[in-house]
Amino acid sequence: MENRFPLSTLLSQTLAAFIIEFDNEFEHRIPHRTSDHGISSRGDGLWLVSMAMWENCMRHIGDKDITKAQVEALARTPTNWDGMRRWGYIQLIEGDRSPANRTGLMIRATAAGKRAQSIWRPLAAEISERWAIRFGTDLIRRLSDALQQMDQKMALPLPDCLPILKYGLFTRVKVHRPDQSPDHRSAHPPVHSPAHAPDPSLPALLSKILLAFALQYERHNELSVAISANVPRVLTEGGIPLRDIGRLAGVSKESVAMAMGVLKKGGWVIEGPNTSGRGKAVELTDKGLAAQEFYAQRMADIERHWEKIFGADTIGVVRSSLETLVGNGSPDGSPLFRGLTPYPDGWRSKVPKPETLPHFPMVLHRGGFPDGS
Repeated sequence: MENRFPLSTLLSQTLAAFIIEFDNEFEHRIPHRTSDHGISSRGDGLWLVSMAMWENCMRHIGDKDITKAQVEALARTPTNWDGMRRWGYIQLIEGDRSPANRTGLMIRATAAGKRAQSIWRPLAAEISERWAIRFGTDLIRRLSDALQQMDQKMALPLPDCLPILKYGLFTRVKVHRPDQSPDHRSAHPPVHSPAHAPDPSLPALLSKILLAFALQYERHNELSVAISANVPRVLTEGGIPLRDIGRLAGVSKESVAMAMGVLKKGGWVIEGPNTSGRGKAVELTDKGLAAQEFYAQRMADIERHWEKIFGADTIGVVRSSLETLVGNGSPDGSPLFRGLTPYPDGWRSKVPKPETLPHFPMVLHRGGFPDGS
């Protein structure tokens, strides 16, 4: 497995590509504003967010007011409530103070939020249809069927999207078992309840399988998979310029900064002057080198374990399908990049083109973009 991408990388890059294509289409269709790239040509509008905020929030808000607890129960993961309010998608309405609604606040979509919902709602199916045409119906069907078999066998009542990363950039979800107290680390909860019917769409399946992978990796581990897969992975013992990490990892400078805070505090890296140029350089310590080796070994161990649980044939179908999509992970060698050209008016057209996609999505509270933008 040394010369192959880990299964989690294949899942991550495929999911990230789907989300970026989804996000580009949403951005093109709705009036919006951004922090770094101004206001869209159609005037002021919503602050731009990623697909995650549709899945963990707006998808579950209908015509009737709803409580925060109800939205989180439907989404099976929290959202950035204050952000969604400030960004113009929702408003908070005074309501009852029943035990189920201790804050006394109800959630309601704004007029702009409802317009966003109408644009978001058909996009997953639209992008899935594009993928079937672009990559072949048989390939996408084989991948989806195999992922669905895994999801059904796992029977994890997980969210249909990756959750916003928590402190330390760890993946955290609450899985409730009727026979024991809630435990976010539980590996085998009971089957999906009728109220939480599984979403069979490709991005939902990719998200749930990747999330299960992350939970298994992070169990009793000091470093999160989001950090391990992106930052230490690209570092060398001799060090590299700090400014190059985001480019090599396929993630934003903001997510690199958050990861570096954890890595420096824990003693995995040291930061010093860049002897070959301007700025700073980052070097792995002995502890960091051990973490880098652990990441590669742990990824391989989990995949071998999954072959026993789900069957080597099922994992083989998932891996071979994803390898066809991901290729070598570069813009010239990955078919996934065919759908990633942004619209001329999109914010991604104003920044350097990515050289790779994340080896694990950096879904941050900033708006849920898969590369932490």
